[in-house]
Amino acid sequence: MSNDAIEAAVFRRLLAHLDGRKDVQNIELMTLAGFCRNCLSKWYVAEAAEKGELVELDHARELVYGMPYADWKSQYQTEATAAQMAAFEAANPSK
Repeated sequence: MSNDAIEAAVFRRLLAHLDGRKDVQNIELMTLAGFCRNCLSKWYVAEAAEKGELVELDHARELVYGMPYADWKSQYQTEATAAQMAAFEAANPSK
């Protein structure tokens, strides 16, 4: 099996893991890991562009979120708490 196939399988596994943890908010991912579902979507678009492919951000988000982004937001995203915002700011002082 090639590295590309293994890396693709790992990416699919990561997406499945995140799909199973809809309770984990993007701000929490950003605070703890420095990336979130939106980052993955943007990276997907950027890597496609590097390979000469055009992928719209909405399409990449649907791949990452497993549904249209607006649907995911309305069903699973909660308003960031003051504590979440403070933790994010402490972890990312330049953002």
